[in-house]
Amino acid sequence: MNSIGANDGTAPARRVLLVDDSVDAAEALSMLLETLGHEVRTMHDGTSALAIVDEFRPEVVILDIGLPGMDGFALARELRKLPSTRDALLIALTGYGGDEDRLRARAAGFDHHLVKPVAFADLEDLIARSFGPDRTRNV
Repeated sequence: MNSIGANDGTAPARRVLLVDDSVDAAEALSMLLETLGHEVRTMHDGTSALAIVDEFRPEVVILDIGLPGMDGFALARELRKLPSTRDALLIALTGYGGDEDRLRARAAGFDHHLVKPVAFADLEDLIARSFGPDRTRNV
């Protein structure tokens, strides 16, 4: 494990779409993911995110739930309908951590539900494990 996260250089880089209306939080997480080699696109609302998925074809989508306009639940449902993101790893990264929120996340198509703040090493480890032979997905 390196000092930034769990990726010791053996986990392949992924195309990551990060959607969070907090510009500062999104920028910080984006920079951390890029230091590990991931190609990251950052959007701040659901409509903008949907506009780029066919071209970008993200393998991982990290979504805040409390987005303006289209919330993260609705965005996840839309992403699951599209061929370019139907099989993407969807991770909710949110301040909403109640049991009802987790149930709604599962119903919307999220693979994992993480509550802010999350340790960056835990997020990177989750991404790496989700593409390995022991692929685990659970909300």
